[in-house]
Amino acid sequence: MKKLFLFAIAIFGFATCTYAQDISDNAIGLRFGDSDGFGAEISYQRALGSNNRLEADLGWRSGKGYDGFKLTGLYQWVWVLDGDFNWYAGVGGGVGSYSFDNKFADDETFIFAAGDIGIEYNFDIPLQLSLDFRPELGFGDFRDDLDFDIALGVRFRF
Repeated sequence: MKKLFLFAIAIFGFATCTYAQDISDNAIGLRFGDSDGFGAEISYQRALGSNNRLEADLGWRSGKGYDGFKLTGLYQWVWVLDGDFNWYAGVGGGVGSYSFDNKFADDETFIFAAGDIGIEYNFDIPLQLSLDFRPELGFGDFRDDLDFDIALGVRFRF
């Protein structure tokens, strides 16, 4: 039994050491989060090399008394944790706008700086699930604070 256990560990170790990192060339899907009021975002990722990529997210919201959009761009570095399980970190920023129906509130366009850290799993089928944490520092009258955005991403890889 001990030999079988050691053999299984050796095979597992060999398989994980010979695995090459697999970042898909493209991935598109949705990013579900709501800490900054924008809910779901359309998310697109484009590989730039073997361990880095660009991510662009477009979120919009239409609520009672306001409409808004937010466009985010991030540069990310990706590292393999185990097999198809990766972690990533990145930096970037974006622009957004709020439009209020209330005549006493001014419309606003704002910019923000963002960081990003998360984990992802690439299935054998072209599906990617991710969970990330994105702090955003806004510069504007309405958005002049630090927001923390936590989201679940579901993307189709191609």
